[in-house]
Amino acid sequence: MLFEYLNYHICFQSMTKLQKIAITSFLLVCVSTGFLFSTVSCSPIPLGSRLTIDENNYWMSANGNFRFGFSNHSLQFSVGIEFCLSFISGIEPTLVWNLGGHNKVGKKSYVELSLDGELILFDTEIRGIAWKSNTRNAGIESALLRNDGNFVLLNQKKNVIWQSFTSPSDTLLPGQNLTFHQLLLGASEGQEASHYSLSMSASGILQLNWDNSVTYWTAGDPSKSTVHVMLNTEGAVQGYDHMSKVVWSVFPQDFNDKDVKFRFLKLDIDGNLRLYSWRNESRSWRPVWQAVQNNCHIFATCGYDGICIFNSSDSQTCDCLHTSAGEEYCILLNQQNCALGFSMIRRDHTFIYETRPLSRMMVKTSLQHCKRLCVEDPLCQAVSFLKNGTSECQIMKSQFISGWSDPSSSYVSFVKTCLDPIAVLPIQMHNFTNNQSHKVSVLSIIGGITAVSVLACIVFLSAIGTYMGRRIRRKCAGRKEALSSNAVVNSSGCLMLSYSKIKEMTEKFKNQIGPNMFKGVTQPNNKLVVVKDLSTSSIGEKIFCDVVLRLGNVHHKNLLKLEAFCCESHYRILVYEFVRNGSLAECLRDSEIVKRLTWRKRWNICISIARAISYLHNGCWEFISHGNLNCTNVVLDDNLEAKVSGFGLSPLLPSPSRSEESPAEKDIRDFGMMICVLITGIQSGDKACKWAYAKWAAAELETLFDKIIEGVDFEEMERALRLAFWCLQVNTQRRPSMAEIVKVLEGAFDVDPPPPLFG
Repeated sequence: MLFEYLNYHICFQSMTKLQKIAITSFLLVCVSTGFLFSTVSCSPIPLGSRLTIDENNYWMSANGNFRFGFSNHSLQFSVGIEFCLSFISGIEPTLVWNLGGHNKVGKKSYVELSLDGELILFDTEIRGIAWKSNTRNAGIESALLRNDGNFVLLNQKKNVIWQSFTSPSDTLLPGQNLTFHQLLLGASEGQEASHYSLSMSASGILQLNWDNSVTYWTAGDPSKSTVHVMLNTEGAVQGYDHMSKVVWSVFPQDFNDKDVKFRFLKLDIDGNLRLYSWRNESRSWRPVWQAVQNNCHIFATCGYDGICIFNSSDSQTCDCLHTSAGEEYCILLNQQNCALGFSMIRRDHTFIYETRPLSRMMVKTSLQHCKRLCVEDPLCQAVSFLKNGTSECQIMKSQFISGWSDPSSSYVSFVKTCLDPIAVLPIQMHNFTNNQSHKVSVLSIIGGITAVSVLACIVFLSAIGTYMGRRIRRKCAGRKEALSSNAVVNSSGCLMLSYSKIKEMTEKFKNQIGPNMFKGVTQPNNKLVVVKDLSTSSIGEKIFCDVVLRLGNVHHKNLLKLEAFCCESHYRILVYEFVRNGSLAECLRDSEIVKRLTWRKRWNICISIARAISYLHNGCWEFISHGNLNCTNVVLDDNLEAKVSGFGLSPLLPSPSRSEESPAEKDIRDFGMMICVLITGIQSGDKACKWAYAKWAAAELETLFDKIIEGVDFEEMERALRLAFWCLQVNTQRRPSMAEIVKVLEGAFDVDPPPPLFG
């Protein structure tokens, strides 16, 4: 209690008169009712300090404007920094920084500044560390939430070793820089990562991007070199050169207004960048500037199959491009074989564009001929014709299209509506709203989130490749003393180890458990690991380090974690967590373990694998394919829960023969094979698929499955087999996406009988 009293005293002395009155009144109310609602600390935070959800405690800035702690989002919790203006006005705190991005954790989770100087977030949902600052043994002596909202870790000399300002989430505070290698990532409503980001291009242009492939807003002067962007206290967003000279500025409507007490710049969930100001008299945050004036001009603001309608009242709503099966959701159509015919829906004052892949074609022709070009082309999804004398006809062949409608627009569009059955249908309705969010929560959004296109990867890598390449090469070629001390190379906590450390860990590669795979033990915590030696593959240093950087930042409970790596001399070694039961293939051959693989266990294994691959395809900063998904590359823990291994290694392995399948389509086909293997018990994927399809087509489910499986649910088996046969379609455009597959297995989507698989 004495320590808490001193913390309050220090805080109180640094506050304004108004804040002191508010705090005093608040404390009197608490004392009169016999308790305090929470505990706060605004002094330097010592090692060993901890925040928990149950105790509702916080670390506060000395001026009382900011607090660091847990936030409750419908019983899902996150950790971050908030404007805590509730002490002054009763307004709910406003989140300005998220620890570990936008991740949610369980209600028994905690944050701790460990005794060895590392800030960690322990998540009870995954029963492990969800995030850490990677500052262990870096000389950290204390932490502090500064008056500007920057949370810092300090050494004995009070030098900043780590700070929240260098890893922003979706918000910039006054005085906080955004540099070339940083970005703001918008929050998202679901589990998928947001498609919207704010970053600086290589030429110093501030830009809003969708999936790192489409830029829909820019600011800056390309003729002048900008090295960082900052929001100043007067409200201007400004670009600075290497001499800290302002080279461009954007001003809000209340620029230099002395009545404005607080400001922040935020990338909102709808993809728009807005500047917010706080006035005490209005007792609210209000937007005073936004980058995109018409929200319909934000790329894909209504999802993959929605259209944004801008009306005369300056508000926006979302509607379906194709004919919908109901008024509250859209259908994404698979129109490769329109056996039942199709119609062309005309939309005046409407512009249509592709979201992925970006392959729009433009010709000069008449309106009617433009429409006819789409009617006669089986791959055409929509056309947009510009009626301003230019006679431009833009043809879209991608299944994933979006658009906007504006009464002042000169565009006329035609959208093809195909009446074929589709692989999946949404069961639950999803409402359209006109708020500042992704307004179309529909099958088209789920179906559209397949693989991030090659174009997106090229654009993304061209922007940051030079910087990151140099950075990782420096990491890989680090000094020997850094190697011997397990130097941390990235924010994921993936360690760089020396080759001597690898030999020590594996007892000179004594215990081999597979081809180029060895069992090892880390010191001093005696943690079991698996060491994968790729040294014989002649892998270049840059390629290897690029892969390590990408994989080290992948975190999912159903993906095997990369713990460390070695990039010394010609050695190329990866170190993974150890899972005791081994691969799924081994478990299916084990006479004892296979008996424990009941129908429910196998169903859950399918869901876990699907979630893991969907995360790789859609949830990472860039698309990651598995490339070799099979039962050998899935491991089972003590509870027979699945973790996918071997993902993302395609750049390190010999190039396979040319295939018309994309990496995402191959993963989907491989997943379909795994379903057949799990149900039939036949180890060969090809044989399992042919056997399963023959029995399913003959309606002989009773003889289809492995008789050792207990508790078979025939309704779920029918669902799983239909899904598998959609995944195995020779026409790759008929295959569902991994996001759709997850929804089918979770019961959110129904699934139609598939077309013939062989023939």
